[in-house]
Amino acid sequence: MKKFKKLIIACDGESASGKSTAAKLISRKYKLLLINSGLLYRYASKEIIKNNPKDIVNFLKKRFKSISYKKIVKLNLHSQQISNHVAILAKNRNIRKIINTFQKALIKKNKKICIEGRDIASKILAKNPKYDLAFYFKCNLSVSSYRRWLDLKKSVPLKEVKKSLKNRTKMDKTRKNSPLVKVKDAILIRTDKLSKRGVLNKMSKYIENLN
Repeated sequence: MKKFKKLIIACDGESASGKSTAAKLISRKYKLLLINSGLLYRYASKEIIKNNPKDIVNFLKKRFKSISYKKIVKLNLHSQQISNHVAILAKNRNIRKIINTFQKALIKKNKKICIEGRDIASKILAKNPKYDLAFYFKCNLSVSSYRRWLDLKKSVPLKEVKKSLKNRTKMDKTRKNSPLVKVKDAILIRTDKLSKRGVLNKMSKYIENLN
């Protein structure tokens, strides 16, 4: 296995496409700081649902100034209520700016990172710094719905989960600000056709071939 002094990986993909699991596996293998941008939006949604602020933008600016990424990771942010709220929140340009600033500060401090989200290769790591490798994750809707349903411990009807995921991906791809796109040089990973080991092996093969 190659040793890297600098390695920047972008992982983009649809909702529940397996990108989080893949990013975790690759980050562990190559000792990268893993940044899950989706969690940042989920944290923002949770705080808005909980506090119902009048001025959402200033409220979130203060929240992101007073919390570390390590604390956000430890929170339980996967509920159907947050999932439904976050898709709408992610459309907001001003909120995207707050979260992008938070991410950029993390990126500046680290040379070995893996960031996963929906606009990582196209926006966050498009330049300064630019990704060394970009991966794009896809998964059949029936498979991704079932996986998310298990994540939610079957607390929500499977039909509802499927509808929510379908709507989320549609919103992500059609939103005006930083839509979900597969950049030209992104490597497609179909998680419905590969096991976890298969996903890790495929990603590793491309990483090992980097100069």
